[in-house]
Amino acid sequence: MRILLGQPVMLIYTALMENKWLTYAKKLEAIASTGAHFGESDFDLERYEEVREIAHQMLADLGNVPVTVISNLIPDYGSGYATPKTDVRGAVIRNNEILLVREKLDGKWTLPGGYADTGLSPASNICKEIAEEASLQVKASKLYAVFHKAAHHYDADTRDFYKMYFLCEQLDDASPAPGAETLDAAFFPRDRLPELSTGRVIAPHIDLAFEFAAEPGRPTLFD
Repeated sequence: MRILLGQPVMLIYTALMENKWLTYAKKLEAIASTGAHFGESDFDLERYEEVREIAHQMLADLGNVPVTVISNLIPDYGSGYATPKTDVRGAVIRNNEILLVREKLDGKWTLPGGYADTGLSPASNICKEIAEEASLQVKASKLYAVFHKAAHHYDADTRDFYKMYFLCEQLDDASPAPGAETLDAAFFPRDRLPELSTGRVIAPHIDLAFEFAAEPGRPTLFD
């Protein structure tokens, strides 16, 4: 077990799916946060804070890091009902090659995308992300998958995510160029992908993009 350096910090395991204790700790954190928002008595708030401290200690033990590192990773405690975050990713395929961007945080490659911003639809979000990270104008043409990150072979994460994958069509013939959050942007053939940032994207979900591009009428995949 090791810690992947950078921000956000992610806990890495050799297991193919999320470690069950990581799942338990995240559920405890969510229960504590929701309870702190709705709790009415000082007694309730004290108990929820105790549950939160236990969850943080579990996460720190799993990652072999100081508990203060874990506490700083989980924002907005008690701000409302705790729900998974939403991550949007876009697949632009041109001449049998797929667009990838190189992240500044870890120097590895991923489909462009990231957190969904408030006030925008999922499709609008991914078009904005691709413009910002790869300098390309696109339209979203197909939602090909919605996955629970913890149920797939991603690097384990202290946060819980739903990942939305879109096929996107480029609106012009411009060449990709990096943006403020990326080091590079380029098209790659399916059989020669660079080193992937596997907290953000994994090869099987890039493969799915090629499969849906070849057969766009297929029904959307979801967990």
